[in-house]
Amino acid sequence: MLKLGIKNMLDRAPLLPNNWQEWIAKHKSRKIADGEIVNAMIQQGIDIRIATAAVKEIIPTENNNGDRAAEAKIAQLEAKIAQQAEQLKTLKLQLDIYYDLEQIEPNFGKIERRSGLSRQEFLENYYAKNRPVILTDIVPQWPAHSRWTPDYLKEKYGHLDVSVQYDRDSNPLYEIEKEKHQKTMKLGEYADLVVNGGKTNQYYMVPFNANILKDEFQGLFEDVQLSDDYFDRSLGRERFSFWFGPEGTITPLHFDLMNSFLCQVYGRKRMRLISPNQKHLMYNYMSFHTPIDLDRPDFTKYPLFKNVNVIDVVIHPGEAMFVPAGWWHHVTALDITISLSVMNFIFPNGYDHLLSKNYEI
Repeated sequence: MLKLGIKNMLDRAPLLPNNWQEWIAKHKSRKIADGEIVNAMIQQGIDIRIATAAVKEIIPTENNNGDRAAEAKIAQLEAKIAQQAEQLKTLKLQLDIYYDLEQIEPNFGKIERRSGLSRQEFLENYYAKNRPVILTDIVPQWPAHSRWTPDYLKEKYGHLDVSVQYDRDSNPLYEIEKEKHQKTMKLGEYADLVVNGGKTNQYYMVPFNANILKDEFQGLFEDVQLSDDYFDRSLGRERFSFWFGPEGTITPLHFDLMNSFLCQVYGRKRMRLISPNQKHLMYNYMSFHTPIDLDRPDFTKYPLFKNVNVIDVVIHPGEAMFVPAGWWHHVTALDITISLSVMNFIFPNGYDHLLSKNYEI
């Protein structure tokens, strides 16, 4: 018969309905090769990565006819799967309810631009409500706002080695497989690439490279003066992410487990956001990602995505976009850009500890 790994079922459920799991199990019990099963699923519009992962999770085991204990275990497992499928339907219903309520809010589909928000108003109306907002008066207070340009970075830090995400165009999974695209060069050399290379997604200095944590870049932090109204300056550089790249860089659709401010210092970025109440329409996989290309969505493969509402906004130099945890976002650089993500809020932040919980559904 079969043994089914349930641990990752929640991540896979929006991608692969329960009848597919049963179909895979049935064909594996008939000794059909995994490759043939995957190919058949691809022909039906299932993404190859999702199909491969699903087939690997269902492992055939030997079971003699008449082995009642094994049969009982399988029956119990099947009942558990059916129960989980029913409960997942209920969770999706709840998300639909929340999203319907979200749409009657007067500013639905719009991102407000605010200034002068007190700590309490920001906490009550945006942070605690998991609601995006753009603040226009944070970044202009920083020395970085008038200093940070490609020329400034080259002049002051150009002699330092940095790690850059490189050759991104060769791999559609460049964001997930970041470690395959690391290249070390002088910051001055990279700045010249950015300025002279034109519009491209081929290279990008992203936070994964941890350049900002090097002591030699301490001066960048002296250019950032965080307001005590929102931030705890004692939390250190680990709660900062530095971005520098050419026009055309793309960060594909994903969501994060931390609240953050994307602070736009130089150039503009286009941010497209999707409410977490639409998660069940996103074909979520690998926890925080989706195979959907927002610029060219394939509605044949991902028909539920037709129902998704996308909020589209441009972040200008001097603006800080509050991106709440759980919100899907896709980012495109409209110019050469220098950005800083700030996550050291004075309020509780970071929900990755929840990943260790064994949620029973």
